[in-house]
Amino acid sequence: MTGVTTPPSSGPGGPAPATEGTATGRRDAEATKAAILRAARYFLARHAQGDVTLKAVAERAGVSPPLVLKYFGTKDALFASVMSFDTDADDLLDAPLAELGPHMVRHVLASQRERGADPLLRIAFAPLHGEHGDVLRANFRAQVTERLAARLTGPEPGLRAELAVAALVGLGVMYGIARGPHLRDAATDAVADRYGPLVQAHLTPGPGTRSAGSAAG
Repeated sequence: MTGVTTPPSSGPGGPAPATEGTATGRRDAEATKAAILRAARYFLARHAQGDVTLKAVAERAGVSPPLVLKYFGTKDALFASVMSFDTDADDLLDAPLAELGPHMVRHVLASQRERGADPLLRIAFAPLHGEHGDVLRANFRAQVTERLAARLTGPEPGLRAELAVAALVGLGVMYGIARGPHLRDAATDAVADRYGPLVQAHLTPGPGTRSAGSAAG
């Protein structure tokens, strides 16, 4: 287990130890919270929530169980944070609609490569979590697909949003679970150039997009 680094005590004239009220302290607190969330996500992708202990989460994050409680209050509050997609969706959808497909592809890959945490892939493990899985699904719909659909113009925005997100989940599965070697070796921009238009095709209705009820015509 990775130990927690304890800052050296300050001697006369030396630097004061960081506290959460300082910029350094805030950065340390944010890094600690992020490590705890990554650890919780790791276990939720592999085990039912009821089988995951705070001790295991703390050990993987390299902190003590009391520190987990300090930042999140309870185990239920920690996993409620992990089951929310709100913050991830902010970054995932942070681009003009005309450029959103490639942006989302880049964000999925960058999240996997730089943080080891896909913004969407938790939804694939909803069946592990029983009733908590229903919460995960409801959050996913409200915070990701329905939020994306609200930005779309043209017919069938809900279906098109779900298809676009399905393509991104598939990308995350191939990268993070199947660990496709060619995908993992490819440059992020190269993948975005190839895969981004596929996602974008669902977001921007083109001349071939059928309006509702056109199949009956």
